[in-house]
Amino acid sequence: MNEAMVIDQQQPLSLEKAGNQEDLLARFIAFIDAAPNTVRTYTTSLKQWFKYLYDYQVQNPTPETVRQYRHQLAMDGKKPTTIQNYIVAVKQFFKWTEEEGLYPDIAKHVKGAKISTEHKKDYLTSSQARQVLTLLSEDQSLKGKRDYAMLALMLTMGLRTVEVSRANIEDIRTEGDSTVLYVQGKGHIEKDAIVRMPNHVEGAIRAYLQARDVSDGSAPLFASVSHQNNGQRMTTRSISGIVKQSFIQAGYNSPRLTAHSTRHTAATLNLLNGATLEETQQLLRHVNLQTTEIYAHHLQAAKNKSSQRVDNAIFGS
Repeated sequence: MNEAMVIDQQQPLSLEKAGNQEDLLARFIAFIDAAPNTVRTYTTSLKQWFKYLYDYQVQNPTPETVRQYRHQLAMDGKKPTTIQNYIVAVKQFFKWTEEEGLYPDIAKHVKGAKISTEHKKDYLTSSQARQVLTLLSEDQSLKGKRDYAMLALMLTMGLRTVEVSRANIEDIRTEGDSTVLYVQGKGHIEKDAIVRMPNHVEGAIRAYLQARDVSDGSAPLFASVSHQNNGQRMTTRSISGIVKQSFIQAGYNSPRLTAHSTRHTAATLNLLNGATLEETQQLLRHVNLQTTEIYAHHLQAAKNKSSQRVDNAIFGS
């Protein structure tokens, strides 16, 4: 057996002997053959790991090194989701080094950060969502029509900001007797998922596109109206800012209400109005049903009247 594969040997193979860090990172990135966003995430994460090794003068990292790194990330104030991403990158990297016979998989049994299953963002009630959209509908400018159509789409169809940004006009198509939007989901390289478009949303989008007067199907579905970027694809940052501002305008100014709240709103209102978990999973395009079950669990907890029964017993009904 190659000595690099022996994890518990007294003097494990040094990463320096396996090759310089830039070369190792480049070879690893080429190996995973991932989407650009994933490549950026792994590159950033692993540069942080190599910096940690350099700062602490570690040449032969062990499982304990990874655990200490995880602890240091927490001490530096990194959020659990960030720590989890960093550790996942380290785990994938050392899985590759072992397969290549370069270095043992020291991160195999190291756990990532503990991430709460509680939603970090709130959702809007049906009346709150209606109020947000009503205020937006009062602005009949091109920007107003765009923002109204975009918010209506996000609140009813549950799209992420990146999915809204990626959408083109030609992605609106017909399936059966319904109008649908083809969506390129998170981590996907193709627009391989469809979401049914409600009649109200379709009407708002077509009114916006008519006012915009664009015929190129490959043009972005929602375009910037700023002087510098007029007609260009909107960024996720600009979309998030518009959503946040629309919430504030309607009187809902909370750090727990963000663009991602539109996705929570779609899921929660869907379940409240009789949808099954499977239907909601398909709407949100969750890979695992367990992710969707979090919404149902929260709704059951909110409907639990136990505290009111106790209150009635103590204070009288």
